[in-house]
Amino acid sequence: MIIDTHTHLYVEEFDNDSDEVIQRAIEQGVTKFFLPAIDSQTTERMFLLQKKYPENMFLMNGLHPCSVNENYEQELSHIERLMLEKGGVFYAIGEIGIDLYWDKTFLEYQKIAFQRQIQLAKKYHLPIVIHCREAFDEIFEILSNEKDEQLFGIFHCFSGNEEQAQKAISFGLKLGIGGVVTFKNGKIDTFLKNIDIKNIVLETDSPYLAPVPYRGKRNESAYITKVVEKLSDIYERPEKEIIEINNKKTEIKFCLLYFMSIFVSEH
Repeated sequence: MIIDTHTHLYVEEFDNDSDEVIQRAIEQGVTKFFLPAIDSQTTERMFLLQKKYPENMFLMNGLHPCSVNENYEQELSHIERLMLEKGGVFYAIGEIGIDLYWDKTFLEYQKIAFQRQIQLAKKYHLPIVIHCREAFDEIFEILSNEKDEQLFGIFHCFSGNEEQAQKAISFGLKLGIGGVVTFKNGKIDTFLKNIDIKNIVLETDSPYLAPVPYRGKRNESAYITKVVEKLSDIYERPEKEIIEINNKKTEIKFCLLYFMSIFVSEH
């Protein structure tokens, strides 16, 4: 069994063949898919996919930083309302964070939204899943202010340097490793072996960031095997062992609690 901790299987890119994409993943041994939220416009899509595959799809709730704009208060109200009405169906608050790659116009709003969603996660005793692009300093500043025993989660699609990796781990975060680790210019493969593998979780971020040899094409959860292959090379361990370590703290029978179980011994 392989768990894809971050995949957007409900987005438009999969409208024409989502069933086939999911079946291909299952054939590769990927049986659990964690779906990060984007904003209120995509909430219904998530729920519909989870309803269709209730034993495979597990939902997150949150506001993606690229969806933060003047109406962010309305979006946060939507998230809070969902927690009140359907809180039990969510397994993390994410993906949340700060993205300054395209635009810095709403930086202050992004900071506010990020911090409030961290606090929401703490209220419901849930992990957070962080999106960070060109914003490590801003992310770490807020994490420093929020650091306590209730703060834990995943630093999704980690693409920083070794120092930043260790700092993220110091906040109680695991590093989400996906297709970037297979890129020649990805850089994280140069130091990842120095990071204890227990601090890493597998992800695809599909349909984005497909691993080599699919780079440039639509990503899908089945391609997570290429991430496993690369990690096997980096850590010089069999692929089976990489998968077992990733799933080590997962209760097979009650895999719904995956996000909680990978931290249970530490909190």
